[in-house]
Amino acid sequence: MPQTFASKAYAAASPTAKLAPLSIQRREPGPSDVHIEILYCGICHSDLHQARNEWNSVMPTVYPCVPGHEIVGRVKRVGSQVKRFQVGDMAGVGCMVDSCRNCPQCQGGEEQYCATMPTFTYNFPDKHVGGVTFGGYSDAIVVDEAFVVKVPAGLDPARAAPLLCAGITTYSPLRTWKVGPGHKVGIVGLGGLGHMGVKLARAMGAHVVVFTSSENKRQDARQLGAHDVILSSDAQAMQSQLGTFDFILDTVSASHDLNAYLEHLKLDGSMVLVGAPAQPVPLGVFSLLFKRRRLAGSAIGGIQETQEMLDFCARHGLAADIELIPASRIEEAYERMLRGAVKYRFVIDIASLK
Repeated sequence: MPQTFASKAYAAASPTAKLAPLSIQRREPGPSDVHIEILYCGICHSDLHQARNEWNSVMPTVYPCVPGHEIVGRVKRVGSQVKRFQVGDMAGVGCMVDSCRNCPQCQGGEEQYCATMPTFTYNFPDKHVGGVTFGGYSDAIVVDEAFVVKVPAGLDPARAAPLLCAGITTYSPLRTWKVGPGHKVGIVGLGGLGHMGVKLARAMGAHVVVFTSSENKRQDARQLGAHDVILSSDAQAMQSQLGTFDFILDTVSASHDLNAYLEHLKLDGSMVLVGAPAQPVPLGVFSLLFKRRRLAGSAIGGIQETQEMLDFCARHGLAADIELIPASRIEEAYERMLRGAVKYRFVIDIASLK
C-alpha cells in the first residue's frame, strides 16, 4: 500500500444522508503523479444521481461517496517523471483519472471508451489505495499526469471547472459530427450542458436554435448566442421547422419524447444524446428509416480532446455561467438543480471546506 495523506472532503454516507464533512486519504504522489490543491469543483447532475444511488442498476454507489468531476486547482507537487506540469500551474481533472491505456480506444486518444472502462474520478475501484476513488468535493487530489489537463491563463478558474464535464460533453459530439458554418444546429434543453452547447456551436459558426420547455428561457438562450428559440409545447412553432436541421444535440436527462426532435432532422441528419434519462424511451423507427436519420450517443471526450476544448474556449472567450457556493450549500444546490433553478452550473468554492 502506498503512503497516504489526509484530505478534507464532503461526502454522502448513504442514499438519504446529507453530504457532510469527512476526512479521506489521498495517495502520496508517485513518479508520474500530479498533486493538485483543488480550488473549485462544479456540481454535475450525475453527482446527485450517484450520491443518492439513483443509478443502482448500472453503477451502484459505494459509501462514503465523495462526488465531483469538474475539478480545477493549483499544482502543489509533482512526481520525478512529470514533464508537463510544474508547481503553481493551474490544472484540471475531469471525469476520468485512468484507463487501461492499451486498447485501441485508449491508444487512439479516446480513453472515455476504454475497452475495460476508464477509472472514473469517483465511485470506481481505486487501483492505488483500494476502496473507491473520491472526487473533487475535497481540497486535494492526486492524478497521473496523463489524465490532467492545463487550464489556459485566459480562463476564469471557477468558470472553467464545469468545462471539464459540461464543456467536453457538448464539445466532443459537435466536433465529431463536424458542426460548423452552414449547419443548422438544434440544442434541446438549456441547463448546465445545454448552455455550453449553445455557446460552443455558435463559436463554431453554426446557426443555433434552442428547443426549451420554459418560455422564461427564451431571452437567456438568445443572450447565450442562440439565433432562434422554439418552445417545445408550441405545436405550430415545432411544426414550422420540421426537416430543417443538420444536427441536434439533446442534453436533457429527464424522460422526454425523442421522436418529436428526430422529425426536425433533414435527410442524413444526426441527433446525438448526451443526457442520460434513467428509464428507456420509446423510439419511432420509421422516422429514422424514411429520412436516413441517425440517432447516436456521446460520452465526454478523451484527454487530448478535453485540452483542445479548453484551448478553444480560451481563444473564443467562452466559459460556463456559474453560481459560486460554499460547501455547506451543496444540498440546497442539489434541490435547486432538480427544479432547474440555476443559471447554469453550481460551482463549489473549495476554500469553504471545514
